[in-house]
Amino acid sequence: MQPKDTFFSRKLAINCGGELLDLSLPKIMGILNITPDSFFDGERYSTKEKMLFQVKKMINDGCDILDIGAYSTRPGAKSISVEEELNRLYPALETIRNEFPDIIVSVDTFRLDVAKKLVKDFNVNMINDISAGEFDDKMFETIAELNVPYIIMHMMGSPENMQDNPKYNNVVKEVIDYFHVKVEKLKLLGVNDLIIDPGFGFGKTLDHNYQLLKYLDDFKIFELPVLVGLSRKSMINNLLEISPEEALNGTSVLNTLAIINGANIIRVHDVKEANESIKLYTKFINAKVDNWHD
Repeated sequence: MQPKDTFFSRKLAINCGGELLDLSLPKIMGILNITPDSFFDGERYSTKEKMLFQVKKMINDGCDILDIGAYSTRPGAKSISVEEELNRLYPALETIRNEFPDIIVSVDTFRLDVAKKLVKDFNVNMINDISAGEFDDKMFETIAELNVPYIIMHMMGSPENMQDNPKYNNVVKEVIDYFHVKVEKLKLLGVNDLIIDPGFGFGKTLDHNYQLLKYLDDFKIFELPVLVGLSRKSMINNLLEISPEEALNGTSVLNTLAIINGANIIRVHDVKEANESIKLYTKFINAKVDNWHD
């Protein structure tokens, strides 16, 4: 089985501070939550030592991008102030930049004040915005000024209410239509290093999530990299009737399906297993038998 042919030619590199990140093969974004209430790893990295141990482990396991978040976006999550978000991020980023200066760092935030400060003070390489500019109406202009790669995600509603009976006539079409509007606005502002994320688990039912995964290849219409975040999510846990702690195998299966369907970046808690999935996939698509079907 070969990757699907497509009429569209995808952008296969993004500029991270003058260095090009090659996306011709899938890349791994490792998740570092420094929130006390993450759905999976809340408070696991509450000390400097624990955090550094986890970052070093992810880098050694093959992490290409470190995504750090200080604002929980699990269903029903409560809001925190800009000051609290920065108070969590500043010491973490100072430590990470001192110990691992070359790692590509993404910050998971939807606030322009947070994005501005962290790009300026810690040379953050990209911004991962779950709201795609919906929660801060000047975010697009800010990203254009900062000139950093920008991840835009689709979400229906907000973390507080996104799972309150989300409804679509056609979830794939509606998410694609949503991105058409966002991408056009950003490109008019001169933002070229864009990554799109369909937002698995953000305002979607179980069926919506699997419909998006099955038709993920359709997002190639944008000729932009696609990021997926499937790691230990309820679309695995609820279907298999397991806990997030038991969902590593399901995560690896869905990540592999996403890669086959065109994902360029997979956002994960478990870097080692994601790296193994990519290596197996790469070997699989490159396997050939001489003179077969001649």
